[in-house]
Amino acid sequence: MELMRKKGLILELLGFVLLQLLCIGLGETYYYNWNITETSYTRLCSTKKILTVNGKFPGPALHVHRGDIVFINVVNHGTYNITLHWHGVKQPRNPWSDGPEYITQCPIQVGSSFTYEINFTTEEGTIWWHAHSDWSRATVHGPIFVYPKHGTSYPFSKPYSEVPIILGSWYKGDVMEIIEEALLNGGEPNVSDAHTINGQPGDLYPCSKAGTFRLLVEKDKTHLLRIINAGMNEEMFFAIANHSLTVVGSDGSYLKPTTTNYIMITPGQTMDCLFKADQRPSHYYMASRAYSDGTGVAFDNTTTTAIVQYSGPYTPPSSPFFPTLPYYNDTDAATNYTKSLRSLATKDHPINVPKSFHTRVYTTISVNTLPCFNNSCDGPNGSRLSSSMNNISFRNPSINILLAYYKKIRGVYDTDFPDEPPYYFNFTADDLPANLSTPLVGTKVKVVNFNSVVEVVFQGTNLIAGESHPLHLHGFSFFWVGWGFGNFNKTTDPKGYNLVDPPEINTVAVPKNGWAAIRFRADNPGVWFMHCHLERHLSWGMETVFIVKNGNSLLTSIRQKPKYMPPC
Repeated sequence: MELMRKKGLILELLGFVLLQLLCIGLGETYYYNWNITETSYTRLCSTKKILTVNGKFPGPALHVHRGDIVFINVVNHGTYNITLHWHGVKQPRNPWSDGPEYITQCPIQVGSSFTYEINFTTEEGTIWWHAHSDWSRATVHGPIFVYPKHGTSYPFSKPYSEVPIILGSWYKGDVMEIIEEALLNGGEPNVSDAHTINGQPGDLYPCSKAGTFRLLVEKDKTHLLRIINAGMNEEMFFAIANHSLTVVGSDGSYLKPTTTNYIMITPGQTMDCLFKADQRPSHYYMASRAYSDGTGVAFDNTTTTAIVQYSGPYTPPSSPFFPTLPYYNDTDAATNYTKSLRSLATKDHPINVPKSFHTRVYTTISVNTLPCFNNSCDGPNGSRLSSSMNNISFRNPSINILLAYYKKIRGVYDTDFPDEPPYYFNFTADDLPANLSTPLVGTKVKVVNFNSVVEVVFQGTNLIAGESHPLHLHGFSFFWVGWGFGNFNKTTDPKGYNLVDPPEINTVAVPKNGWAAIRFRADNPGVWFMHCHLERHLSWGMETVFIVKNGNSLLTSIRQKPKYMPPC
């Protein structure tokens, strides 16, 4: 009996080694040192210090192949504690390096360091990295180029060049002070003073023309634009004058090629777009501005630009040609674009959409209010603004949830996040009673079994301020199987699901006055964050955590805790 047990253990260990080899795809291993520092930058006629990685804004790009492993030693020389998140990297069995503060780690304290291990397994295309503590991601972020595994190629002709296009937000003030003041007073944080493309506001803003980003292109060559919405609080339309875009990927997965005059991209999302320089040699604006469907919700209504500049001899125009962008609240334009996206789903890039599920979480996503002493806050009627999922406004614990789960520490979180809203009403009605707007406050998580199929239906509500919400899940890509306007009907709406070629993404835009349904297989044990990627909603509590139970063997369990994790 003991011999059989030992043989079983040996086979299990061999299987574990083989699995690791398969996961990393026999890729390369890279080592980097990143320093978090305060660096002076001038934008919009004024200079301020911002947090950066190695002095760069946006931060350094990672260039890897599918199957590679990267170790990054992060040293915090800044003035705030910080963490980094590898947005779109599944990190199989390795939640220790996922990054959200007080979820999988405590922040890297000023003067300290921490080494992240980033495992690239099935991701391919464009993803990104960013800070995941307070509002420091406004300036601490950068692109990740994940090339096909060595010996394989793109499912499209190799482009002439590949260029990151990072949409961001610029604030004249200190972003950390802006959110700290808003949380203290209970009101809305200031909107940004400019949108940016690759860190530059562009021609339409004061003192910005000289720094405008320019993309030099060769006539009739095709370029791959790796577009990332790193902005803080706005979904964005993006277009290039007189040129079309062919969308071929999103969130580290390939899509069926779709040609369009514009895209709509939410905070957290990435889009891979092929762009052929097939027009008369000249200068053309690429431009981006907000899509905002909220009623009475403040947003940055400015427009950021960059210039596509053809090479060769010609007389430049007095002003570049300008693209036609949908209007700010053009919901038809936004939904017509997003509903056209489909997974590539080919022999070389197959997908496996779950046809059924074990667990469904039907959750409302709402902006709420909390009472304030003597109605002294800056929210509606003297209240404090909040947000919630299923009427639970999430609060970070004092130690990270992953450590508490791993070491079985009691009292850090509760496991009773509800599978359904605590009470039902017409979620998308124009007028809702005020007594529905106050959430509970707590640290509640959802526990699911390893390898089970989970369906999450996000239901938007019109409490306080209805608007579109980008929901992001760590540790997984998921299939966006359905969406609609109004209230989700669990009997009729699933009949319209796309279970053939839905997009496989990690951030989904839930429409205002509507719902979105996603499915994923919980085959990655650990602690994984799910939250709105509008930063103000994250700050107010629109988030929860999935804990995927360990399996029954080393193959399906969380890896051992690293020898050093930042202390709380």
